[in-house]
Amino acid sequence: MTLLSVAQMNSQNDIEANFNIIESLLQQSQSQGSSLVVFPENFVCFAAGKQRETAERFEEIQQRLEALAHQYQIWIIAGTLPCPFRPDGRIVSDGRVRTVSLCISPEGTEARYDKIHLFDVQVGDGVGGYQESKFFEPGSELVVAATPFGNIGMMVCYDLRFPEMALRLRHLGANILTAPAAFTYTTGQMHWQLLIQARAMDSQCQVLGAAQQGWHGEKRQTWGHAAAADSRGKLLDIVSTEGTQLITVPFDLAQQQATRLAMPLLEHRKLLSFSH
Repeated sequence: MTLLSVAQMNSQNDIEANFNIIESLLQQSQSQGSSLVVFPENFVCFAAGKQRETAERFEEIQQRLEALAHQYQIWIIAGTLPCPFRPDGRIVSDGRVRTVSLCISPEGTEARYDKIHLFDVQVGDGVGGYQESKFFEPGSELVVAATPFGNIGMMVCYDLRFPEMALRLRHLGANILTAPAAFTYTTGQMHWQLLIQARAMDSQCQVLGAAQQGWHGEKRQTWGHAAAADSRGKLLDIVSTEGTQLITVPFDLAQQQATRLAMPLLEHRKLLSFSH
């Protein structure tokens, strides 16, 4: 059995202050014997309009996180970072950036996932409408990272609303799905816990949902409630208080395999086409 940690943060626009909190959460995870800690979306810097500025520091921030993973001998899902270049190194030419989640081992970066589903929606909150595609270029590749404790299918926030993505990651070998997020207060209150459990149930993967919580500036409020669900869709733990928090849950690969054998959903699935 392995222990896995999931963080809740209230990141602001001060990168150094956020890094102090990141390191304290890593210390806490290490003291609990965790093999992995998952950080939320925008965990190093949460500031509207600063994506490009933060993206220029992508490699510096990546190296700093790699050093922390090595120092604490722990795997890190580095929430999301804005990045000015694509996985092949080409610069995003239109002024947008990529939303990138990194899987970092104590030896260095093992995988990079560029967020595929962008949040272009109308929400009844202080911001009103969100148009991520104006500032971010979507990724197109699914990513499963191999670790000593199981294969990680990497997702980000809005990706949770698309069950076919979770199913495809399972098909590609995922045992665990990581979902760094910054759900709005409005949508999080309605759907966050439901989506964590539903994707776990759909895919028979353990789902780890790291979350931003609270106010970020004057208009943006996130829901929080960092959570984890097991391969049957059972809620293992969820944060119920405000501010920086950490939950640590068990992951048992043998138990997951037994669950999948008892109810072989992938084998039973029928490929149904949509008719127009």
